[in-house]
Amino acid sequence: MSVLNISYAGLSVDFTLESGANLTDGDVRRIALEAVRRGGVQGMAFPQLAETAFDQYVVDRFTAPSGDRRIYLRPKVPFGGRRSA
Repeated sequence: MSVLNISYAGLSVDFTLESGANLTDGDVRRIALEAVRRGGVQGMAFPQLAETAFDQYVVDRFTAPSGDRRIYLRPKVPFGGRRSA
C-alpha cells in the first residue's frame, strides 16, 4: 500500500493507493487527475479539472524505515535549483 499526497489549489490531501510500486510519473499524474475529477479525494473535488492540470507537477517518492511508501505530487517551486541565490 502507498499514500499519494496531492497538492493542488492551496490544498494538500492524502489518497490511498492499493500499490505504488512500479508506477511511472505519468501513472501517478493520471491517477491523481481521475481521483480529483471524480471526487474520490477527501476534501478535493474539481470535476472540470483540465487534462493537463498535473503535467508540470513534480513526483517525489519516499519509503519510510517501516516500509510505508509515500508519493508526493506537487507543483514545481521557483527556488532550490541550481540558479537559487
